[in-house]
Amino acid sequence: MSESMIPLKIAVLTISDTRDFNSDRSGALLAERLTESGHELAERRIVVDDIYRIRAAVSEWIAASDVQVVLTTGGTGFTGRDSTPEAVSVLLDKRIEGFGEQFRQLSWHEIGSSTIQSRCLAGLANATAIFCLPGSSGACRTAWDGLLAEQLDSRHKPCNFANLVIPGRGQHG
Repeated sequence: MSESMIPLKIAVLTISDTRDFNSDRSGALLAERLTESGHELAERRIVVDDIYRIRAAVSEWIAASDVQVVLTTGGTGFTGRDSTPEAVSVLLDKRIEGFGEQFRQLSWHEIGSSTIQSRCLAGLANATAIFCLPGSSGACRTAWDGLLAEQLDSRHKPCNFANLVIPGRGQHG
């Protein structure tokens, strides 16, 4: 008898000074990928690249009992107002150190040395998993297909992040 996947409630936050819901291909891609994988889109928002607006949106979802995972897209580079790592890192109880390294390794095969400019990060806060991804739809596709689809699937062995955010299954506290 095979175990059933436990769907997660996932919020998607696009960080951009220029995008709206009509032009936000990255947020749309993440929402599509997560629902196709059997998860539930808890909410989708767009905020400007401002440390305090990003922090406020992510903090709200960390405190919400109906959000288990937060995916952000945008603001992880070195240009302009990119400030997602600065906004989110202070909210994390624990960092997932290998996430950025693994993402950059996967990206190397697609964009070469340009991957060095990605400051994507991940961590846990209040039993909520948070993954901060670059703003391009290609990077979001790479992260979802290469890392997140498996790690957010409660059936993935030997371990996954889904079981850390499902009440009664993970190691909370």
